[in-house]
This record gives sequence, C-alpha cells and structure tokens, in this order.
Amino acid sequence: MELDKKTTILFSGRLHRGLARLARSRNTSIGNLVREACEAQYGIGRGDRGESALQKLAALRLPVDDVDRMKQELQPRPEELA
Repeated sequence: MELDKKTTILFSGRLHRGLARLARSRNTSIGNLVREACEAQYGIGRGDRGESALQKLAALRLPVDDVDRMKQELQPRPEELA
C-alpha cells in the first residue's frame, strides 16, 4: 500500500497515550492503528472491495417491507413450533 496522503489528527492526551501503548505492544505505529481502524470500521482503504460490495448491494432489487412487519415475519408461528 502506497502512503502518499498526510492528515493531522488531534487526540486527547488520554487517547494518545492509550494508542501509543497499544502501538508499542503490537510493534506498529499509531498511524497504522488508525489506518487499520478506518478500514475495519468504514470498509474503505482496502482498494475498492468495500465500495464495490456496497454498490452491488445497492443495485439489488430486494423486497423490503415495513420494519414491524419484517420483525413479525421473523417470529415463528405457533404451528411451526410444534
């Protein structure tokens, strides 16, 4: 992965100390921790896999109903429990 963009992030002292400890324990940098967290949380930064998957999901024509009705459909009927 080519690192060619720079961003400045301000952390509280407590958060920075915690990240520094974690980075030392994993033998990595705070920057790498932040990059990994962004990839895990937002699914971006891994190439276009996350964006591609999101676009594919958005393109699906799936039947979607009212949330309450969908919850009812998920609950088994009494005859299905017997």
